[in-house]
Amino acid sequence: MNAVLAVKQYVSKMIEDSGPGMKVLLMDRETTGAVSMVYTQSEILQREVYLFERLDSAHREPMKHLKAICFLRPTKENVEFLIQELRRPKYSTYFIYFSNVISKSDVKALAEADEQEVVAEVQEFYGDYIAVNPHLFSLNLLGCCQGRHWDPAQLARTTQGLTALLLSLKKCPMIRYQLSSEPARRLAECVKQVITKEYELFDFRRTEVPPLLLILDRSDDAITPLLNQWTYQAMVHELLGINNNRIDLSRVPGISKDLREVVLSAENDEFYANNMYLNFAEIGSNIKNLMEDFQRRKPKEQQKLESIADMKAFVENYPQFRKMSGTVSKHVTVVGELSRLVAERNLLEVSEVEQELACQNDHSSALQNVRRLLQNPRVTELDAARLVMLYALHYERHSSNSLPGLLSELRNRGVADRYRKLVSAVVEYGGKRVRGSDLFSPKDAVAITKQFLKGLKGVENVYTQHQPLLHETLDQLIKGKLRDSQFPYLGPNTLRDRPQDIIVFIIGGATYEEALTVYNLNRSTAGVRIVLGGTTIHNTRRKPVTFEPREPRGGAGSCAEGRPSHAPPHLG
Repeated sequence: MNAVLAVKQYVSKMIEDSGPGMKVLLMDRETTGAVSMVYTQSEILQREVYLFERLDSAHREPMKHLKAICFLRPTKENVEFLIQELRRPKYSTYFIYFSNVISKSDVKALAEADEQEVVAEVQEFYGDYIAVNPHLFSLNLLGCCQGRHWDPAQLARTTQGLTALLLSLKKCPMIRYQLSSEPARRLAECVKQVITKEYELFDFRRTEVPPLLLILDRSDDAITPLLNQWTYQAMVHELLGINNNRIDLSRVPGISKDLREVVLSAENDEFYANNMYLNFAEIGSNIKNLMEDFQRRKPKEQQKLESIADMKAFVENYPQFRKMSGTVSKHVTVVGELSRLVAERNLLEVSEVEQELACQNDHSSALQNVRRLLQNPRVTELDAARLVMLYALHYERHSSNSLPGLLSELRNRGVADRYRKLVSAVVEYGGKRVRGSDLFSPKDAVAITKQFLKGLKGVENVYTQHQPLLHETLDQLIKGKLRDSQFPYLGPNTLRDRPQDIIVFIIGGATYEEALTVYNLNRSTAGVRIVLGGTTIHNTRRKPVTFEPREPRGGAGSCAEGRPSHAPPHLG
């Protein structure tokens, strides 16, 4: 199961089916993002695609010598844009591919608009999601729920994205969901409705053990998105932000023009692929080794590389090196900025206390350390609020709870009101009253013994003690011990054998720390393949829900909201 390969194969098939000759690729905002994650512009140029356009652009020139490959979401807006396009075609031939199910009525409207008979093909290719890593996908949706209920349009979009993922991987799964979450139950029902309605599309070759879709809710583990990260991909997203593989470095002091925005893609960047799951210390060391290897081939230009600053100076002083090793130049810049932010925001000390709050149960020590950091002027407002949020989640019902005092300290320190409000919001969202699992205590004697032995041996790295709740959930699932009472099946059937193909979807967003957990489980568990998805990929700044206490529009939300009323059999 490989999400990146699935979308890449769709794009390759579109280009192949259009035949030889010069082509334009017509997309919308979302499909542009989906394609950019799996293909570079230079790769597509080699396939005779010379122009990339948005269907909604008003300034496209007629170019009758080009064929048009259209890859679009089947929305009302896109269908209307296509109808206008076909009435006055700008290109010689149109190959139309929708990223999800298109209604018969929309196909009929397109056929009626095609008076000049320029449409050669209409098909459904289910690339209706963002393939981040082979085992990780996102729908790039923020604020999918209003309090405890789905936003109806977001429920419809999530159902479409998740069913597209299943279709692209050719999986017709059994479904389990988190019982404590009403949004998880609703999404499970909506996905099941689509599978039942589109049974012909989901008629894949049966496997001995059926695939499993497990739907979870972010509110069960609000701790993981709040922690600072120390592996490369997760750290870049937490401190700089990754948006469809792009990182905005325009605010980096003294940044050169060509590095204001960089792309980090494991598909096209060998260094990133080899280092994305390594910790920060190893990355710096690996960049140094790469550059020293180049220097060995240039004996006259030897110089010592003792620090990130030395590396940056080396890159800037050797134009030839920059030309040959743009990749290294990019990573030296990114790692240099991460180093600057770690020092500036005192993140080593902050992270150590975060890990204590997430993994230990010593209230007195935790409170003392949080108070100490709240007095440190180098700790930012966001990091100060984050520490208090972690304290509030862990010690919410502790007999010596000191949350009011910590909130007063935030106020006295001048922390902005918007950050202070997040503390009560995160408890409302993911506090003990809401959670379906016990986030902070080992569940059984074996787990307690492991924690005790871990305490005796000490921890190899105090910054990476935490394991997300997802690790335990998947471990129990693989061992056949995940309780039906907490994660029931939708429908009468249950899985008797150990699951082999598992798709996990987190409403409210997944994290790169959880993606690393899935990556490691895939490598260490023979015969098990796991793909993780979420409504978004989190960092601390992204909110999973809207917290206004209002009733959602349209009740619990309709699965079909925003969906075509009819869904035809597969068009291709």
